[in-house]
Amino acid sequence: MWNRKLRFILLIVLLMSGFLFISLVSYYTANESIRTQIAKSTLPLTSDNIYSEIQRDLLRPIFISSMMAKDTFVRDWVINGEEDGTAIVKYLNEVQLHYGTVTSFFVSDKTRHYYHSTGILKPVSVLDKQDDWYFRVQKMTSDYEINVDVDTANRMSFTIFINYRVYDYDGSYIGAIGVGLAVNAVQKLIENYKNRYNREIYFIDKNGEIVLSGVVNNTHINIHQNPGLSEFLPQILDTTTNSIEYEEDGQKHYLNSRFVPEFDWYLIVAQKENEAEQRIENTLILNLSVSFVISLILVAFVHLIISGYQRKLETMATTDKLTGCANRQIFDALFKQAHAQSKRTQTSLSALMLDIDYFKKINDTYGHPTGDVVLKTLVQDVKSNIRESDIIFRWGGEEFLILLPESGKDEAYKTAEIVRKSIENLIITFAGKSISVTISIGVKTMLTDDTQETLFEDADKALYLAKKKGRNRTEVYHDSAK
Repeated sequence: MWNRKLRFILLIVLLMSGFLFISLVSYYTANESIRTQIAKSTLPLTSDNIYSEIQRDLLRPIFISSMMAKDTFVRDWVINGEEDGTAIVKYLNEVQLHYGTVTSFFVSDKTRHYYHSTGILKPVSVLDKQDDWYFRVQKMTSDYEINVDVDTANRMSFTIFINYRVYDYDGSYIGAIGVGLAVNAVQKLIENYKNRYNREIYFIDKNGEIVLSGVVNNTHINIHQNPGLSEFLPQILDTTTNSIEYEEDGQKHYLNSRFVPEFDWYLIVAQKENEAEQRIENTLILNLSVSFVISLILVAFVHLIISGYQRKLETMATTDKLTGCANRQIFDALFKQAHAQSKRTQTSLSALMLDIDYFKKINDTYGHPTGDVVLKTLVQDVKSNIRESDIIFRWGGEEFLILLPESGKDEAYKTAEIVRKSIENLIITFAGKSISVTISIGVKTMLTDDTQETLFEDADKALYLAKKKGRNRTEVYHDSAK
């Protein structure tokens, strides 16, 4: 029993170990694969996609400002002395309405008037800090700049301005023109990218300052403040595109940087490792759960098969195939059990040895198939006349032994007679033939000094005596017969 339990426990351990090993190998392989994929493929590809969308969504104001700076109407109007201020205001208003910007403006270098889509706001002055942007644009060498500042027309709103230099036909600087986008609109745009691509997205300038991020502010306002990332800042700023890995708060992060020349900023697309690992861990947990359930089902299935097969083997080993009663191989175990019960209850244990009279003649006359039917029918009839606690064994060809626990000599004799008379009155029909048989029975009640061997030897002697006295009778073994 313990060996069988040990085998099942070993089977469970082997199955679970196999599933666990395969699942863990798959987990670590997938984990390493996804790390490589994120760093080398997924993140750069996402960065490319976002850059393409930025070109469509954020670079459009640059193109609008460029078109305005080269517009012949604007240049001619300035060269001709800015005589009608309403004309440029109307122009700026049409640009704003047509392209959906939050503001549009022009500052003349000659008159220093600040023209806006709503009218002439004021003259710009070197004494007004609010106007520093213009004098910076006046002196810069590049054609335009991107500047986040307070809108002069709306002091409560931060705006991303595209400040574009305007030249006359001789290439002389004559003013600054451009449009603006609301910062919160751009932040929502970046937040939309973040939600769609499930990545952290923001822009930094060449000083490492985070100049633009989503609606939710970034933890750090400068890359230098991030201990894990600060050491990689020179590497980011020295190349147009880069992929790095760094640690922050005990978690690995993947980052892809891309220089956006139109903004003179760097687009940063970052992802935490645990976001990717979580999906793999969920898969691992699912695999282990499924493996555990499958293991239990397999073990239960194997247990049922082996138990059934073992029971079948035990039945085959301990049961007579023809008659279905116990055979001599199981006698020792069942005898010890019955003997122990008799001792425990202080009752007698008896045995009946019975034999079919002239059974050879039945086989010779009707054939062995008929003899087999006689044997099976006889056993069924005997079982119907004995108790459930009584055990019948096939002892030889046509010889049977019946153990009668808690039965003395008188009870055993009475049972033997009931069995004998029932068989005597039994009519067996097979293949159109009716056959009657009789049996002879020897009875033995176990005494204190009796053993297993002496029990059935003495019962056999009583059986021999019954046959000697004419068959179809019951004889009880007496001590005087020894």
